[in-house]
Amino acid sequence: MTLFFAMLLDAALGEPKWLWDRLPHPAILMGRAIAWCDDRFNTGPFRLLRGVGVMTALAAGALLLGEALSFLGPVIEILIAAILLAQRSLVQHVQAVGDALRLSVGDGRRAVAMIVGRDTAEMDGPAVTRAAIESAAENLSDGVIAPAFWFLIGGLPGLLLYKITNTADSMIGHRTPRHAEFGWAAARLDDLLNLIPARLTALLIALPHHVLRDWPAIRAEARQHRSPNAGWPEAAMARALNVALSGPRSYNGQMQDHPWVHPLGNHHPGPHQIDAAVSALWRAWALALAGGLVLGLLGCLL
Repeated sequence: MTLFFAMLLDAALGEPKWLWDRLPHPAILMGRAIAWCDDRFNTGPFRLLRGVGVMTALAAGALLLGEALSFLGPVIEILIAAILLAQRSLVQHVQAVGDALRLSVGDGRRAVAMIVGRDTAEMDGPAVTRAAIESAAENLSDGVIAPAFWFLIGGLPGLLLYKITNTADSMIGHRTPRHAEFGWAAARLDDLLNLIPARLTALLIALPHHVLRDWPAIRAEARQHRSPNAGWPEAAMARALNVALSGPRSYNGQMQDHPWVHPLGNHHPGPHQIDAAVSALWRAWALALAGGLVLGLLGCLL
């Protein structure tokens, strides 16, 4: 039942600004630890082995810390889990893009730049919309369903293991000259930990929108994505909203010709489609919440 109450608490409170203006968020602390490791150990020869060692140490530390915190009781578990889930903050960030886009394309660009890593300066309205929807789908998996899944499987140790891995992947798991070797272990472990949650997220999006019949197409389009996991929720969201996603976009001034996801969908989406994406986030969350409640009740009875 701890997952059920943690999801409710996160949805109700999100990330209170008054609290995190005074205290460092756990994700910030994780980021500082990873940045220190990057500065300290990502030098010289054997960077792949150094990266494996760092990721092993970070994972072990997360597991041990989670185990220690578990002894503080279920109330502390619920509070920590709620802090490390991100449903309400995700919804707020995505909705902010839709609200800004209603004012002007420039406002939409500035809002979407807060949640995506691609170039936004030359985006038109549909490009802003697609970026927001894609971010919504991917972060539903990374920020809500995957943490909830690993909390359900492994309690706080499982949740902290996932969060430190996902944070490390976002910081050092890039195929750049600096991180291609050192971040290899973080990227591969993140791929492994997201294998089931990404597909589960796609299912949670598809079910309430009655597009489960399109699962073969969702699977095929997910496999075209550069990530082995991120394409699943994105492809499901594209079908759920009947919007063409992905396609060409620019990173660091370089255009990349990504294939379209659901190419027969609407190529000119706008704020209304962002509203629909926010609704899809809540529907998927509600299904996950119901699943957590059922599993919690079964656990109490067994």
